[in-house]
Amino acid sequence: MFKTLYLCLMGLFLLGACSPSAHSHDGHQHEAESHDHSHEGHQHEGHDHEGHNHDHEGHDHDSHHSEAEHQEAEAHAHGGSDEIILPPAKAQAAGVKVATITPQPFHAVIHTSGQVLAAQGEERTVVAPMAGIVSFRNRLTEGMSVGKGTPLLTLSASRLAEGDPVAKARINYETARQAYERAERLVKEQIISRKAYEEARQTYENARITYEGLGGQPTGNGKPQSGHQTSTGQAVTAPLAGYVKELLVNEGDYVEVGQPLARITQDRKLFLRADVSQSHYRQLSTLHTAHFRPAAEQQTYALSELNGRLLSYGKAAGSNSHYLPVTFEFDNRGDIMPGAFSEVWLISSPIEGALILPKSALVEEQGSYFVFIQLDEEGYRKQLVTTGADDGRNIQIVSGIKAGQRIVIEGAQQVKLAATSNAIPAHSHEH
Repeated sequence: MFKTLYLCLMGLFLLGACSPSAHSHDGHQHEAESHDHSHEGHQHEGHDHEGHNHDHEGHDHDSHHSEAEHQEAEAHAHGGSDEIILPPAKAQAAGVKVATITPQPFHAVIHTSGQVLAAQGEERTVVAPMAGIVSFRNRLTEGMSVGKGTPLLTLSASRLAEGDPVAKARINYETARQAYERAERLVKEQIISRKAYEEARQTYENARITYEGLGGQPTGNGKPQSGHQTSTGQAVTAPLAGYVKELLVNEGDYVEVGQPLARITQDRKLFLRADVSQSHYRQLSTLHTAHFRPAAEQQTYALSELNGRLLSYGKAAGSNSHYLPVTFEFDNRGDIMPGAFSEVWLISSPIEGALILPKSALVEEQGSYFVFIQLDEEGYRKQLVTTGADDGRNIQIVSGIKAGQRIVIEGAQQVKLAATSNAIPAHSHEH
């Protein structure tokens, strides 16, 4: 009975599972799932639309990119990532100048060091006419301009144990003068011998020379006047017009007779002395002029512009030096200080057909030199070059460029900035 009931229930269950309505319901669910999947696919397509909107928003974001990124894009648009774009208006504002390079004569150069010196005869050393204590007048300083006869300092011996030598000289002079005048009258009356008269005259002359040497100046009537002597001591004056090159004593120093006190130099003629290695000995005969740049200055001077000329060059090395001296003379038309150590470029034998650029055209990066070639109105390219002779103003380019190319000769650093930073914005388009 129970078994029969169980079999009936199983049969009914199997009939229900295989019925068409159940299968249709399952199919409907499957179609619903398919429909849901299609709907999700539609949503995915909508997501692509949102991605399209995102691309559009990205385009707006690109329009606000940094100038450096924009510049790189522009460089690609103009045919290569190595091209630098700098519009003409901005190049002009930055001081960029371009020139077409052509072959021209140049010269071999010996690069060395040297010193600017005062020309011979244009410098005097002031010495002490007497022993005494130094006292500066008018705040005397090195570089100070002075005229001939300008009082420089005073020597006083009033507080020395030996006494004031000027006062002593004046007393001796006055005594000798009076004795000489008396002997001159007596010899006419034949009261004294001619020999006694000559002795009196010799004593007078010696006293006069000593007194004048200390600054005293006798008047025409034989009476001495103070001359350079002042109430504070013996004034020491400039022997020529110029300026004080060097002070050799300090305020309050004690000096002896003949001791150097200062050096006065004139700036009309100067010497340039260069020290050349012995390895360049055979080239010395080809030298004719030079360029030089004094220490702590930016300007490079050309002797050809200063009426310069070669005076001499060493034919043999000195016992205490491994260098040969080369000496030029020139007019000091600028503010060139005698004594200044200088960088010197000695101009030697000519070089024909060289490619020359001013040194302002080069930029240095990690020991290598580059120039900027103008490709078109607003395009530039950085170019590695090999340099040759350098005369302090211009430099020979051995390789890297060729005749006819347009090279940036001024403002090269500004073009470099246009490629590496926002210092000078590159060319931009309106979107």
